[in-house]
Amino acid sequence: MSTLIKGGLVIDPRNQICSQLNLLLQDGRVAAITESQPEADQVIDAAGRVVTPGFVDIHMHEDPVGPDGHLVRDDATAIFPCMLRMGVTTVLAGQCGINRADPGDYLDLIDRDGAAVNVAMLAGHAYMREACGHMDKYTPVSEAELTTMEAAFIRALDQGCFGISYGIRYVPGIDRRELERTAAVCRGRDGLIAAHIRSDAAEVFDAAREFLDVGAALGLPVQVSHIGSMAGFGQMEAFLRMVDSYRMNGLRVSCDCYPYYAFSTAIGSTTYDEGWLERYHCGYDVVELCEGRYKGRRCTREIFEEVRRDWPECLTVCYVMQESDVDMALRHPGVMLGSDGIMNGGQGHPRAAGSFPRLLAQFVRTGKLSLYEAVRMMTAMPADKLGLSNKGSLQVGADADVVIFDPDRVRDHATFDQPTSPGEGIDYVFIGGELAARDCRVVRGDLGRSVRKL
Repeated sequence: MSTLIKGGLVIDPRNQICSQLNLLLQDGRVAAITESQPEADQVIDAAGRVVTPGFVDIHMHEDPVGPDGHLVRDDATAIFPCMLRMGVTTVLAGQCGINRADPGDYLDLIDRDGAAVNVAMLAGHAYMREACGHMDKYTPVSEAELTTMEAAFIRALDQGCFGISYGIRYVPGIDRRELERTAAVCRGRDGLIAAHIRSDAAEVFDAAREFLDVGAALGLPVQVSHIGSMAGFGQMEAFLRMVDSYRMNGLRVSCDCYPYYAFSTAIGSTTYDEGWLERYHCGYDVVELCEGRYKGRRCTREIFEEVRRDWPECLTVCYVMQESDVDMALRHPGVMLGSDGIMNGGQGHPRAAGSFPRLLAQFVRTGKLSLYEAVRMMTAMPADKLGLSNKGSLQVGADADVVIFDPDRVRDHATFDQPTSPGEGIDYVFIGGELAARDCRVVRGDLGRSVRKL
């Protein structure tokens, strides 16, 4: 089946294209990008629409594997369909040190069953730490455990993982030795290291230096995760200057951020360890519970302590980030869009279903970002970070992963009460030249395959 997409505004920042052109998709690839009108089996009139490469989410958390050994696929609760409905065709999962299963096995499962989107993986440090027998997140690993972890990471990268992710904040027992030894596995494989760094707010600078210094010492590409929730409390301008200084000194460093002013994490995470109220200069009422009998309720001290004690996995939303800091991050040329999307049975933060259309609606239409720059940070920039020559581009021969959207109508509808609600204005999404989504509804949820660094 061949498809001609005609008359749309084609934006392909990797190839510096921003013109009204026609795009031919054939045999899973981009076959032509032209002013002429080649013959095709079907024609889509894209007049008044924007045609771009499929969006690439550089930071999200994958769906779990069910008890039957297959992916959880329910469109109402799974995250991969949320990604597809907002125009994402490729994701980098396994973030913040967390894997839902052995990453190599997970990639094999994606190839066996298909998924709503293409899936690349990072090997999660916390996952490997526990898999190697160290269950206490507050204490360092032994030399024997560290050697076992190194072997596990080598195996994961050999199976196609793009690097290693760390949730240093969530595993405070990790020391410089453990961080450097595990990260060194990526040397010679050009793997990247990504991290939810050790701390935020006033402590974000030391936390970032700890991680950036490891990347610099080892010569590795570095990704600093969801910086809005790390430096979005009045520190963003100075934080970005610091990251820029590392870049000017040769470090291949970039950051990601989502377009919301509240973060999400489990109530039992180390984020809420003693001292968090003072760190954020707030009260318990900034925390909203996403699940259970208190769903939608803001916390009191009594509710917070009860749920943290009895249900530490309960997802929360914490309303403490500064709008001006998040906006500053998303306008910085070294920052790309990353949803940090995560879903627990359909509950969570609306960023999982709304980040990409929200950027177009809340930032492009309001003049905070140009359309071209927004497309760059959703396509070429993350694809280039991963070295994906066939993703994030509409050059002839590239994978036919394509989004068509209405720039005047595109918007998010996901809310903190209804976090999986699809948006509007994403007219068509193609994966490998096949129609995957239409009008923010999944048409085929099995077209995605693994994306491996081999």
